[in-house]
Amino acid sequence: MSILRLAHRWAGGLIGLFLAILGLSGAMLVHKDDWLRATMPHAADQQVQDTAAVAAAVTKIFADPDRPRSIVLASERLGLHRLSYTDKERGAYADQTGEIVARWASKWERPEVWLFDLHHYLLIGDTGKFVAGTLGLFGLAFVITGVILWWPTRRLFTFSLWPAKMSRTAVVRQHRDLGMLVSPLLFVSLLTGVAMTLPKVEEVLLSVFSKPAEMDAAQAPPKVKGRALAPATDWRALLDEARAKYPDAEIRSLGLPAKPGALISVRLRQQAEWLPNGRTMFWFDPATGRQVANRDAQTLPMGVRVANLEYPVHAAKVGGLPYRLVMTLSGLTLAMLGTLAVYTFWANPKFQKRKRRAREPQTA
Repeated sequence: MSILRLAHRWAGGLIGLFLAILGLSGAMLVHKDDWLRATMPHAADQQVQDTAAVAAAVTKIFADPDRPRSIVLASERLGLHRLSYTDKERGAYADQTGEIVARWASKWERPEVWLFDLHHYLLIGDTGKFVAGTLGLFGLAFVITGVILWWPTRRLFTFSLWPAKMSRTAVVRQHRDLGMLVSPLLFVSLLTGVAMTLPKVEEVLLSVFSKPAEMDAAQAPPKVKGRALAPATDWRALLDEARAKYPDAEIRSLGLPAKPGALISVRLRQQAEWLPNGRTMFWFDPATGRQVANRDAQTLPMGVRVANLEYPVHAAKVGGLPYRLVMTLSGLTLAMLGTLAVYTFWANPKFQKRKRRAREPQTA
């Protein structure tokens, strides 16, 4: 037990602040749509899902000489379309008539964009994504070892949101008891975060439900080569065709071919899907608008359907305000526990005493 306690303390002291950054940024991102509704024009507009109106707005946006690569349509909580460009740094918001209301050429121009980049990529791209996932694994280890270390002291449990005083003993006691109380939330937050950022770990977890080869095959795009994009696409016809097959589904996103030979994609969300943008897909030939393939998210292998629950659970995209508050609590608690873990480690009197001894000159 002493070795486990030592490892828990040292690891927390070294990476606690990184976990605190992930927790705090995640807690803030849960309320991103509320922030936009309060600060952006038309962000609080009611969602429009009329096929003709959506098609008209999409046609207008894609007709722009500086057209985007894809559009994520307005949702029930955010009345703006999100536009993404080939240059990943660039983006824009448009109202539901297709009028641009905000553009940015760098993530630093939009607080919600760089905050997401910080949380997901640590501001250093794919390397940061791997590091964030690895930190999540350490976080899971902290939760598990913390519960083990708490068990012998369970009779001393007291609830406290903040240490009674900033002495090492009081901080450690509050850290231990609060961490145990919130451990189920932290476990869910960290596990879903790890699964989304570390594909190999996710594959191992999902292999309980479906074989990896089966999941890969089910998610592979159609093996059809698209022709050159026509000068004008009849978006109304494409959306009508998709809606005819799933009349109760919500149209969520549209994408132009990302490279030569790729297809036009349209994504829908059926009522039973938790994923905000759904995984029900249609593909169309860019030259003619002819449907090439479609995929019903409800018929995907169980492993894929479980994977599609990771993001909505992690980012509180289901459950309404109560669950958003629960995940906010999870993020803020992780931020507090990580920060106080660093504080108690480096402020440890024994540690400070060893450092002072190391600095004292040796006398004959």
